[in-house]
Amino acid sequence: QVQLVESGGGSVQAGGSLRLSCLASGLDFPRYLMGWYRETPGKERELVARIFYGGTPGYGDTMKGRITIARNNSINTVFLRMNNLHPEDTGVYYCNERRAVSFEGSWGRGIQVTVSS
Repeated sequence: QVQLVESGGGSVQAGGSLRLSCLASGLDFPRYLMGWYRETPGKERELVARIFYGGTPGYGDTMKGRITIARNNSINTVFLRMNNLHPEDTGVYYCNERRAVSFEGSWGRGIQVTVSS
């Protein structure tokens, strides 16, 4: 059974930084596309960033330039470094795993990020 456990969220002031972590278990981690998505008030879940099997990153438009995604296959963990956070980045951030872009995969429970002005 796949489990994804997010950590590292919390509250920060505008301009601050956070690093989210997602520890995965129950899957052959190096073979999976890992991603971060978010739900912000009034918006549907959207892609923040994803990282392919070989380590190539891909970024959504909303936070591009302020984030870095990385993975450590030796510890089954994917990271999301977020810099220069804005109040509109406030929301719930979810870790996702899937075999390919067109697959749904499974989700973590989500972690709250709150950015105050």
